[in-house]
Parts: sequence; C-alpha cells; structure tokens
Amino acid sequence: MAEREILLKKISTYQFSILDLQIFLDTHPYDQQVLSQIKECKEKLLPLIEEYEEKYGPLRKEANTANKWQWVKNPWPWDNEEDL
Repeated sequence: MAEREILLKKISTYQFSILDLQIFLDTHPYDQQVLSQIKECKEKLLPLIEEYEEKYGPLRKEANTANKWQWVKNPWPWDNEEDL
C-alpha cells in the first residue's frame, strides 16, 4: 500500500471513530470518558489531515488556498494507480 493510501486510511479510521463516538453520545450525553476519547481522536486526526494536505493536496474545502482546484490534477477515484 502506498504512503498516500496508508495516511488516508489512518484519517478515515479516526473520522469514523469520532462519528461513532458522537452517535454514542446521542444516548449517553454525559459520558465524560467518551468526550475525552473524541477529544483525543480529534487531536490525533488534525496533524494527519495537515500532513496529507501538505503532501497531496486539500482534503477539506477550507484547505484550498489557491485560485484553482487541485483535485483535477490527481487520479480520479476509478483510476487504479497500479494500472498507470
């Protein structure tokens, strides 16, 4: 697996964990342990996103500081990088 894919998988893992914990809070709104876990995941997630965006381009709309869209330069989701 390429470094880009590994980094994206780590980001996705933390994003999923945060979402799952937030859903849990819907039924357990005062669970301080879960709130701490969300905070911890967010603290680990942000540096990963920043690293990805620095190396490969924006993941979030607010990360695009250029006057043009960077995503058109990258392979499309259906383009398998191994086939290129």
